[in-house]
Amino acid sequence: MGMNNIQYAALFQKMLDKIAAHECKTAYMEGNAGQVIYNGGNTVKIPKMSLNGLGNYDRDTGYVQGSVTFAYEDRTMTQDRGRMFQIDAMDVDETNFTLTANTIMSEFQRVNVNPEIDAYRISKLAQVAIAAGNVTYGYTPGSQTTLAQIKEAIKKIRENGFEGGLICHINYDALTDIELQAFGKISDVTFSQNGLDTRVKSIDDVVLIPMPKTRMYTAITVYDGTTSGQTAGGYVKASTRKDINFIVLDKNAPIAVSKQDKMRIFSPDENQTANAWKMDYRRYHDIWVKDNMAGSIYVNIKDTANP
Repeated sequence: MGMNNIQYAALFQKMLDKIAAHECKTAYMEGNAGQVIYNGGNTVKIPKMSLNGLGNYDRDTGYVQGSVTFAYEDRTMTQDRGRMFQIDAMDVDETNFTLTANTIMSEFQRVNVNPEIDAYRISKLAQVAIAAGNVTYGYTPGSQTTLAQIKEAIKKIRENGFEGGLICHINYDALTDIELQAFGKISDVTFSQNGLDTRVKSIDDVVLIPMPKTRMYTAITVYDGTTSGQTAGGYVKASTRKDINFIVLDKNAPIAVSKQDKMRIFSPDENQTANAWKMDYRRYHDIWVKDNMAGSIYVNIKDTANP
């Protein structure tokens, strides 16, 4: 790859990273990945520790021996996603390639990549909450009752022993219902995400992050881009999905990893298949919650539970 093309790739990668940090609603979850060990491939190692509780102190024999168990659990990354785009050489020369490619890749990041990553992460967190029994079914936002629902979710998490900072991903129907009930009482706080500070609303010091409904499902199906009916790529609601009103979680609970986010650019001279600029985009990612953090997530679902 020519030097200019390497510079182009670095330029676009930096630009896409900024868009992801600012517009991906779940980007803050990647901040918890520092504790993860990754040595390549599709496996990451997540630390797990357990300790004995207190015992009685004896004035003759002293302390009761305790034990510490520390180990790494292997988790597998399942989301290996990518796309290739081409811009015909007759449509663009090297002078304005940067502007054209910037427009294409920025739109791709905003419209396709960020929503899919958000929807995938929210669905996985919802499944953890459901498996732990931290779920409310059959609630439709309205009549200014959503605030009470959120307070119940907060109470449940606190009763489970989690006292850390909480974040609430909430759809706009539920958020509007809260705003009508607590007009003038919702405070704005500064929320930092990957080094970017934004002003967001909060209730009882719980950060409220508004989410489009299309990113708030309990399950999604990702399209492979090649199978008939899936060539458009992206994701859709899974057939078994349910609509999420909101999900409250300890901000330290999710461990999101995005290890390969590779951008490659080939000039028309390097492209062996067409007289066109060729751009390859790849993102390798997944999300997990450690077993001892499952109780720190609570999901409120619009649909009723299955009989």
